[in-house]
Amino acid sequence: MSTPAPSRIFLTRGIGRHKEKLASFELALRDAGISPYNLVKISSIYPPHCRLISREEGLTYLNPGQILHLVMSECATDEAHRWIAAAIGVARPNTPDHYGYLAEYHSFGQDAHEAGHHAEDLAAFMLATIVGQDFDLSEIWEEEKNVYRISDTLEVTTQSVTQTGQGEAGLWTTALAAAVCIL
Repeated sequence: MSTPAPSRIFLTRGIGRHKEKLASFELALRDAGISPYNLVKISSIYPPHCRLISREEGLTYLNPGQILHLVMSECATDEAHRWIAAAIGVARPNTPDHYGYLAEYHSFGQDAHEAGHHAEDLAAFMLATIVGQDFDLSEIWEEEKNVYRISDTLEVTTQSVTQTGQGEAGLWTTALAAAVCIL
């Protein structure tokens, strides 16, 4: 028997600070609203016919203790003043019968715009390469439509969720971003 594909996905993010790294991660999960669940990291396919919903709506479908499948990016530092970012990029095709991609990305020294844009580019690249070619994203980007044109029939829109933070002396800082699947 196969596991059903998610029918909905929501994006969330959070940040946590604590003298212990694990506690910093837990506080980031709390900030993201996903701490009372058992998390299972999955790879990066955005299922066909899946709806992207708000975090608020997504949380209404969940019960404490349940297993959540998610694509998650996290970045942590204990260095004062070190800038961190965690992002999830989403690339969704214009046809609901086609699957898309989710890309996790984390970095040091980038702001939210840079990290989010990079995660979107990664997701778009992974989706573009399934048609059998290695695309230069700058060549398939259509600024006026705000889409990547993969082929004559396949266009891709992107978006992202990003959490940034700055390290503090004596504390661990954890930034995380996630795409949470609702079965």
